[in-house]
Amino acid sequence: MQNSEVILTADLLQLIIYFGAVIAITGIMLGGAHLLGQRHHAKAADEPFESGIVAAGDVHIRFSVQFYLLAIFFVIFDMESVFLFAWSVALQESGWFGFIEALIFIGVLIAALIYLWAIGALDWRTRRQRSVGS
Repeated sequence: MQNSEVILTADLLQLIIYFGAVIAITGIMLGGAHLLGQRHHAKAADEPFESGIVAAGDVHIRFSVQFYLLAIFFVIFDMESVFLFAWSVALQESGWFGFIEALIFIGVLIAALIYLWAIGALDWRTRRQRSVGS
């Protein structure tokens, strides 16, 4: 018991020292930037600026929810490639059980895609375009 307690204490001490060093370095970097940084207040410094173009008009543009839905769908369905890649790397070790798990995973993703298609979440047309096309 004594030996494992000493190892646990040594590991915990190393973690505490590492955490303290991270906090100290972060504090030094933030404090140095605050002390050494430039301080000037110009009118142009407070204006939004992107790619060398000064914004004209209202910077708050309303986007359709469809853009955000597409981004979320992309993240969800893009993550499947990460899981399937990890599965393919471990295919030899996982055997038939892993293969069946991957088939179930792909089946759930296909069911989700069919559901999204059925409820019209993937339809980008506006209401006006849908009524004209139908």
